Amino acid sequence: MAALRVLLSRARGPLLPALSCAARRPFASGAHFEYIVTEKKGKDGNVGLIQLNRPKALNALCNGLFKELNQALEAFEEDPAVGAIVLTGGDKAFAGLVSPAGADIKEMQGQSFQDCYSSGFLSHWDRVARVKKPVIAAVNGYALGGGCELAMMCDIIYAGEKAQFAQPEILLGTIPGAGGTQRLTRAVGKSLAMEMVLTGDRISAQDAKEAGLVSKVFPVEKLVEEAIRCAEKIASNSKIVAAMAKESVNAAFEMTLTEGNKLEKKLFYSTFATEDRREGMTAFVEKRKANFKDR
Repeated sequence: MAALRVLLSRARGPLLPALSCAARRPFASGAHFEYIVTEKKGKDGNVGLIQLNRPKALNALCNGLFKELNQALEAFEEDPAVGAIVLTGGDKAFAGLVSPAGADIKEMQGQSFQDCYSSGFLSHWDRVARVKKPVIAAVNGYALGGGCELAMMCDIIYAGEKAQFAQPEILLGTIPGAGGTQRLTRAVGKSLAMEMVLTGDRISAQDAKEAGLVSKVFPVEKLVEEAIRCAEKIASNSKIVAAMAKESVNAAFEMTLTEGNKLEKKLFYSTFATEDRREGMTAFVEKRKANFKDR
């Protein structure tokens, strides 16, 4: 226990008792989930908002939370009215702080190699990265370890001016396991990613923006509002074409430039099979607002 306290203190965060997802708490009034809160936002209800809601654990990630998150993502994915999703946490923590890894350490502490390998531990944590609809992470406070990884699974990251990002798993004698070494390196480059992963040090929202991890930084009280505004703008476009655009951008991280350009051309040609492409160009020529039908 003394050794663990030393590791936690090196992460420059307070030591708080981790709360297992097994420790149930009452449902909030009108809520459909236990560890998250969901609702539709935007004047047309075209934005799905998901808020991580484990306040006593400062949104430490656990399997129970991810099961609910995946259910909410699937529901918004299937909802034809929703064109974009915003994922956020609390003012103090997006996800993390109870432990430097941002995940519930009590849930992981007793795991063996055989347990992890046989059960595919963390394998269902990346559902957000596979959603076809654009997802914006609105990060206030701490995004540590799994919290940082979760934010990076989203398509756009907006940060509150007091947000902090880190991959401090090294301080617990392990490494990131949900894409931290891979997505962080692609986002900020090898040198900064290596420094963050090997030291566990945090970077500020401003440094994250300069490094390319974050798109924009806002005052804490304006963050979610601005993320919803961006999501509304995205949702006002053709949903099917937005999905194609997202697929093409994501391919840039998986393919060579030649392969990526070929895919982009195929997807570009595919838009000519949609009614929305015809409507968009016709509206432009006629100098009016396009009325997309998502087909």
